[in-house]
Amino acid sequence: MEKVENIKKTNRLSKILLNEKVKYVVGTILLSGLGVALPRIFHILAGVSAGSIFLPMHICVLISALTFGAISSTIVAGTSILCNYLLTGMPSLIRFPYMLIELVIYGILLSVFNKKFNSYVSLIMTIILGRILYAGVLFSAVNILGLSSYGISVIESIKMGIPGIILQLLFVPVLAKIINKGLNVKND
Repeated sequence: MEKVENIKKTNRLSKILLNEKVKYVVGTILLSGLGVALPRIFHILAGVSAGSIFLPMHICVLISALTFGAISSTIVAGTSILCNYLLTGMPSLIRFPYMLIELVIYGILLSVFNKKFNSYVSLIMTIILGRILYAGVLFSAVNILGLSSYGISVIESIKMGIPGIILQLLFVPVLAKIINKGLNVKND
C-alpha cells in the first residue's frame, strides 16, 4: 500500500514538472540566478572591466528571450541587474537605469524577431537595432531630459563589448536550442 502511495506522489510530481508554466517559471528563475553568477565569475577571472567586455548579463537575457520570450527576458534583466547591484554595487547606480533599459530592449527585440526569423538572424538584428535604440535612449536622456550621460558612450560600449558580442553570436543560439530541446518548450 505504501508503495502505491509513493508511485502516486511520484506521478503527481512528474506531471507538475512537465507542466509548461512550471518549466517557464523555473527556467526564468535559473536564468536570473545565472545572470547574477556569470558576472561574478567573469569579474573574478578577467577583472573589474570584464562585465563591459564580455557582457555576461546580456547572455542570460538573450537565452531567456529565445527560450521563454519577452516577459521572461524582462524578468531576467530586472532581477539580474537588481541583485547584482544589491550584492556588489555593480552596475553603479548611475548606470543602473541605462543598463536595465538596454537589456529589456534586447530581450523584447530578440523575442519579437525570433518569431519571424531563425535565432542567428534574430540575434544579429537585435544586436544592431538594440544598440541603435539604446543610443536613442541615451540621446533622449541627455538632450531632452537634461540628464548627464555619466560618461556612457554607445560607441565605446560597442568597441569594448566586441568580445561579448562574439560570445553571444557563438553561444546564445546554440545554448537556447539545447535548452528548448531539453525542456521541450515553445517560445510563444
